[in-house]
Amino acid sequence: MAVMTAPENTPVWVDTSRCKACDICVDACPAGVLSMQPEPTSVLGAMISVIAPESCIGCNECELSCPDFAIFVADKKEFKFAKLTKDAKARQEAIVKNGYKLPADYKEAN
Repeated sequence: MAVMTAPENTPVWVDTSRCKACDICVDACPAGVLSMQPEPTSVLGAMISVIAPESCIGCNECELSCPDFAIFVADKKEFKFAKLTKDAKARQEAIVKNGYKLPADYKEAN
């Protein structure tokens, strides 16, 4: 099996061909980096999206929790990750409360 290389300047990315949109990774992310987005071609009508890559703290919780091995986090030797902030925690709380989707009226959504 080939070693996967991270896309340049990308802390976290998703192989949507493997993702079944279970939203486990969205729940696991403490920084509100991930969200479910409407996707008409998906069986469940939604797909995972990286909405705030600049907030990724590199904790690997999303990657470790994915049952389909569809999400990946860059190596800490190759990428400088953010620190967990109050804003990131608030975004994650809003995402979880809204059924794992970033609320349309969320202050940082625009």
